[in-house]
Amino acid sequence: MLRVEIHNSADSWRILLEGRFAGDDAEHARMVIIRCPPRVKVIVDLTEIAFIDIVGEEVLSFFGRFGAEFVAPTSYTLDVCERLRLPMFRSPGSPTNTVDGAAPNGPQSHPNAPESQKQ
Repeated sequence: MLRVEIHNSADSWRILLEGRFAGDDAEHARMVIIRCPPRVKVIVDLTEIAFIDIVGEEVLSFFGRFGAEFVAPTSYTLDVCERLRLPMFRSPGSPTNTVDGAAPNGPQSHPNAPESQKQ
């Protein structure tokens, strides 16, 4: 099951996807983005995605070609975005991949690592 929540403003659409991004549900989400007005920034938030099948991956790729940027703070969604080479959203003034301030999974320093390996 997929839940799609859209928060729109005059210059951007934030699309929050929750659940399984698969099959017919993913195809229906494609129809949502097609209705997006031109020159509106689209941010697709994958924070609450649990699973993406091949159809979902095709739709995410379509979103990327459409100009959408992605929020992917979990290791699973970040892996999918990296594999599909999708553009990541960066909030203004922040180096993290987030909309609401949650830190993404990414390079982290291990507290017992030698100084040369710490970041």
